This record gives sequence, C-alpha cells and structure tokens, in this order.
Amino acid sequence: MWTPENRPRYDRSKLRYPSDLTDEEWSIVGPLIPRAKRGGNRRSVDERAVLDGVMYILSTGCQWAALPKDLPPRSTVNDYLRRWDEDRTLDRIHHALYVLCREQAGREASPTAAIIDSQSVKSAEKGGPCIDASGYDAGKKIKGKKRHVLVDTQGLLMQAIIHAADIQDRDGGVLLMGSLFGLYPFLLKLYADGGYQGANFQAGLRTTCRQINLEIVKRSELRKFVVLPKRWIVERTIAWLNRCRRLAKDWECLNRRALAFLRW
Repeated sequence: MWTPENRPRYDRSKLRYPSDLTDEEWSIVGPLIPRAKRGGNRRSVDERAVLDGVMYILSTGCQWAALPKDLPPRSTVNDYLRRWDEDRTLDRIHHALYVLCREQAGREASPTAAIIDSQSVKSAEKGGPCIDASGYDAGKKIKGKKRHVLVDTQGLLMQAIIHAADIQDRDGGVLLMGSLFGLYPFLLKLYADGGYQGANFQAGLRTTCRQINLEIVKRSELRKFVVLPKRWIVERTIAWLNRCRRLAKDWECLNRRALAFLRW
C-alpha cells in the first residue's frame, strides 16, 4: 500500500532505468536463477543484466532492435527469456514471489478464493504458418488474442493462459481451471461474471476442480455505477498489467512467449 512512510521504497529515480531491478529485488530473484552447467567455459553473461533487459522490453514495449547498448545484446536477452520459460525458472520465480507476498500480508500461502476474468487485446500486423492463430471477439469487436487470468482476493496473479479471442469465456475458463493441476489444493470459491454462467462451464468446472463452488457476480440493474463485489479486484489486476507497454498489444508470434511476458 502506498503511504508517505513507504513511498521511498518505490523510488526508482536513482536507477539507470526505472525498469531495472533493485538490490533488494535481485536478492530474492537471483538465487532462483539456475547456475551454469558444469564443464566448458565459465559463463560470461551477467544474469542480472539479462533480467534488466527483459524488464526493459516489458515496461517500455520497444522493439528488440531498440534495446539500449548498455544492456546485453538482444540475441542474448531473447535466448535467456526463452530458456527461463522452458526450464520453468519463470514458474519458480513467480511462485516464490507469490508465496512471499501472501505471507507478508498475513495470509496462508494457498488461497481459498479466486476471481476469474478475461481481456481481449488486438494483435499486431503479423501472419504465417508458424504463428499461433488469432480470432475475432464479436462482443468487444477485437481481432487478436484473449488473456484469461485467475487472481486471488488481493489481486495477485495465480494462473493465466492465452488463446484466440474467438473462444468464449466459458470455454476458455475451463481451459484455465484445468491448467491448475492441483497447484492450489485449498481453493474452494470462484467468483466470475455473467460470461461464465451456464451448464457448460459448471460441468467443466466439476470435471477439473470439483471442490470449487462457483458464484456469478451480476451487474447492477440500477443503470448507474456500482462497485461489484470481488469483480473489481480482477479488473484492477488487468489494469496493472496494462501498465506494461509490451502488453498493450499482442506483439508475440507464439502464445507461450506472450504468456511469459505476462507472467514477468
């Protein structure tokens, strides 16, 4: 929470770039990055500088060719971004930070309630057989991809998937819940909007997570602005994601790469 007392902790004006990691942040993330394999030459790449490059791309949304010269080469940053995604380093970092945030807030590591929602984003000008297909969201009138996110009652990201925008929320929601694989065993309550009501989503939810009870939070019928219980939390999380300019549009050719940037 932003208060006059802790505001200096978030001051990044003295860093080289505002997206660079502080010493305190690196002390948490650094030990989770795997060391170089034994044998061969010693690793000459600075992992912290590579991570600063990833965060620079994420926060500014610039092209890979526009990466500043005082950061590692774009080929090196791109290679480590792919490597950390494939060897599940990103998953370990995200889970460790998630548990740490829960503990600092005085909560149990595994949540009991969550909120689900989706966001449709426009795709950039791209095409070809090696690119994951996009779709058209008729409700939002957007051609691109859809980000499905699951957050806890603090707004912290628990799980996410990315798929074509023409997949309905109730179908994408089943895919999202099915990707948990018992990651949150004490999850008992799920809040969602009207797009997830219906027998199809409830049947899929019983198949993937039968212990979870679904509650649909409907819009107010008073024709005026009303803060909807629990649903505003996931909307705030989506707003947090939009602060990263790399996520303002679907720039990635592969859904897996787009999901990696979202989790970073």
